[in-house]
Amino acid sequence: MYSIIDRQEMAKGDIVSITVEAPEIAAKIHPGQFVVLRINETGERLPLTVAYKNRAHGTITIFFQVVGKTTAMLSSLKIGDAIKDLVGPLGVREKFEKIGIIVGIGGGSGIAVLHHLLEGYAEAGNNLIGIIGAREKEMLILEDEMRRLCQRLVVTTDDGSYGQHGLVTDALQQLVEEQVAIDLVVAVGPLPMMRAVCKMTRIYQIHTLVSLNPIMIDATGMCGGCRVNIGGDKKFACVHGPHFDGHKVDFDELIQRNNMYTRDEKTSLLSSIKAG
Repeated sequence: MYSIIDRQEMAKGDIVSITVEAPEIAAKIHPGQFVVLRINETGERLPLTVAYKNRAHGTITIFFQVVGKTTAMLSSLKIGDAIKDLVGPLGVREKFEKIGIIVGIGGGSGIAVLHHLLEGYAEAGNNLIGIIGAREKEMLILEDEMRRLCQRLVVTTDDGSYGQHGLVTDALQQLVEEQVAIDLVVAVGPLPMMRAVCKMTRIYQIHTLVSLNPIMIDATGMCGGCRVNIGGDKKFACVHGPHFDGHKVDFDELIQRNNMYTRDEKTSLLSSIKAG
């Protein structure tokens, strides 16, 4: 059992963070890797990327958005409750090297994943520019943490309620027009956002890394549920990812596959609410 020692509701839009005692995972996990948890004996396996680790205290912090029954159950847990199973670290360890100027682009709960990845790039001596976006101000997370980490941070909101009015791609376009010598773009967030970023960076031939979190079941490469089309080859996000060259990802196929169970997730969530 893995005890929850902290829980916070981070933003409008049901984004929640939980900090869990998991000393063995905290000692080994690296930025961008993920864990799979199971709330109870009958629960489904849920893959989630770790946003923070504290090796001294033996804890990991996970951010997630409530979208279905399992994430709703996870959100309902309180400090002092425990998660039955927690497996990790999983996924390929990212190689953080000194590249130059890196632009990190994040949206929604993906900002937490982006922050952890950028910590790795910062430790390697890179210069960081951050772009984070949300539909409105109340849905932004980790602005202060991103501002401390990055040499420059641009905040965008779709409705113009805070920061720069527009999309993250608008902010990226401005950097290009300023002739910022971008060596790498790292994008983490909703699939349509990452697709739009990659469409733009392909035009300017800027290498782009994306973090994918498709439907995943066993997280060992056995089930094939998390398969993604990367440059015409089938890869499994659990064992080959979760990070891929964004210009090689077939986002249209991935979005279609990820939407297959949207209706079932909503039905399951509504059923659990009514039952409760």
